Order: sequence, then structure tokens, then C-alpha cells
Amino acid sequence: MSEEPIPHWPGELVRLGGDHQVYVRSTPGEGGEPALCVHGLAGSSRNWTDLMDLLRPRLAADALDLPGFGDSPPRPDGRYSIAALTQTAIALIERRGRGPVHLIANSLGGAVSVKLAAARPDLVKTLTLISPALPDSRPRLDLIRFPVMSLPRLGPRLLRKYEALPPQARVADVIATCYSDPALFPPARFATEVAELTRRDTLGYATAALVGSIRALTAEFFRMGRHTAWRDAARVTAPCLVIYGSHDRLVDPRLAGRAAHAFPGARIVVLPRTGHLAHMEHPARVAAEIDVLLAGIPAPAHRLMVGQDRPARSVR
Repeated sequence: MSEEPIPHWPGELVRLGGDHQVYVRSTPGEGGEPALCVHGLAGSSRNWTDLMDLLRPRLAADALDLPGFGDSPPRPDGRYSIAALTQTAIALIERRGRGPVHLIANSLGGAVSVKLAAARPDLVKTLTLISPALPDSRPRLDLIRFPVMSLPRLGPRLLRKYEALPPQARVADVIATCYSDPALFPPARFATEVAELTRRDTLGYATAALVGSIRALTAEFFRMGRHTAWRDAARVTAPCLVIYGSHDRLVDPRLAGRAAHAFPGARIVVLPRTGHLAHMEHPARVAAEIDVLLAGIPAPAHRLMVGQDRPARSVR
């Protein structure tokens, strides 16, 4: 990418009640429909910079740092469960008083947003999920590190060993894991992320936030009964778009088939040559898909729409 990336949007701490507060970045200007962007595991509101710009002026987007990540302190109760993070997102929407919102989320944020849309349909106008972290029944040996990280004592010990690596190496590892083509990550933003990770290394709660969130996701993957994430998906009534990346190393794009059956009337898209962070790797493609959602173009039931340079194919 030759041209310099745009600066990250400014933000502020928003108090949600008592000592509970979150950092929120917002695009300038008024008149657009309200949107809220929710990042994934170990991400931040900075992940949404380019997509927020492309969605203007139709959407006036906020992007929050989930508790314990970015510039948000932990929740006062120290909880990182999906239910607790959902409560935080609900409190923010209600505090801003601009709902219902167009809810846009990635990975862990996707799990939070599915629960939010199912529990509080009055707060969600549309739902866009990008590689949502929903349970996958197919075991993957390359992802065994996540449940292992959830184990008491062993998880924090392994994480401390990983955190002993230089920040540059850890940032590069995340980009290599989450991008189909790591060369698309702007060098200027790489320096910013290294500086941010260096800062997080000084925070007393950073490790607890990461381990707590990993445990929350692992617990959701093994949850049984009527409160599972896929049951929540079936309860979503808002118009829904679910985007997967064909080269996602963290969320299997084959889950697109299950999503097509789980989310009522949803439009399901698999973007070619795309990793786990489609909104960062190919923000223009994601913005174009959201434009289709906002235009209200209906999609055939249980249909899988593949990226523009490939024909659509049915899901069986």
C-alpha cells in the first residue's frame, strides 16, 4: 500500500455508570445514521478506522474499546464473559441515546453482537458480522492454543512466555495470522501498533484481560442448551450480513454454510483472498457489502454470495 493511511479517529472516555467507562472513537459530523463497531480479541477501536471513513456520510460510526483493551479500563467487576461484554455494549448504546444502531462487529465482537441483537432487538437496526467467533464443531489442531490458554496457571504462564518476545515480533505474528496478505498492512500503522503494544505491556490488567477474554470464548464454544451462540443467531430479527474470509486462519470460512441456515434471511458473503480482518485488509469490499445491506436488497434464503470476482454458489 503506497499511500499513507488516514489518522485514527479521535475518541474519549464515556462513563456508563459508576466507575464503568469505555473509550469510544467517533467519525466527525452529524446527520448520518448511528453505527457501533465492536472489535475482536486483542483488537481495539483503531481496527475500524478505514471502514468508518468509507461508510460516511451514510453512517456516523462509533467504535469502542472493549473493557481491558485499547484505552478502556477493565469493567469494575473484572468480568470478561460474553454476557458481561454484551452488557457493556448495551450500556454504551443506551448512554449515547442514538439507537437503534447499525451494529458492525468482528470475531469476539461478533459473539458479543449476536447476543446483543438477540437479547435487545430494539437497539439494533442492522447487524454486520465479520468472521464472528461462533462455535465450530470441527476440531482444528492449529487452534488448540486457545483452550490451552484458558487453563489455570498454564495459560498465564504460556502468555507470559509469549509476552517476553519483542513487541515488533508479536505485532508481526498477529498480522501474519490475521491477514491473507500481510504486505497490505500499512508500515505506518505497524509502528503505531508496536508502540501501543509496548504501552500495554506496562498495564497491570493487560494479561488478565486477554486470558479472561480467551476463557470467555472457550466457555461459549462448549456451552450447551438453549443459550448457545447459534441459538442466539436464530433469534436475531435485524437484517443481517455475515462476512467470512476465504483464507481466514482463525474462523473457518466453511461456517458460512451454517450461518446461512442459522441467521434468518441473512446475506452471507465469502470474500476471496481475505483473512480474519476483512474490514482492515479489504475495507472497500466490506463497505460495498454493507452498502448492499443498507440499500435493503433482499437475498435469497440460505444463499451464499461469493466475492465479486467469483460467481455465487448455493449452500447445501
